[in-house]
Amino acid sequence: MKIIDGKGEVMGRLASYAVKEALKGEEIAILNCDQVLISGNFKMIEADFLQKRQRGLYAQKGPYHHKTSEKIVKRAIRGMVPDHREGRGREAFKRIKCYNKVPKEFEGKDIIKFGSDKKGKYFKVKEFT
Repeated sequence: MKIIDGKGEVMGRLASYAVKEALKGEEIAILNCDQVLISGNFKMIEADFLQKRQRGLYAQKGPYHHKTSEKIVKRAIRGMVPDHREGRGREAFKRIKCYNKVPKEFEGKDIIKFGSDKKGKYFKVKEFT
């Protein structure tokens, strides 16, 4: 099992790494999802999230967009899984778990930290919840 610390990591890069490893058959746990970063213009990202949530409120059957940080990260990961509804993609998606904090079962274990070089504007996922 690979345990990834999402604190200070860019959501797209984190998601692509998690999907690659899950497709290889590896179990993935992403911790601190509320500290994951989204890059771009804050007002545009916020408007996009609000528009998606309101569309789900007024539609009787969805689509629904969650407000919790771990579900937002999980949704971004799902968008990168090839054919997430059947076969290999479904099995890979089931191997990925997201958490807002560090559960007791993962304390003291080896945690992967990317530590990538960041330039530009970044905002935490919890700012959009």
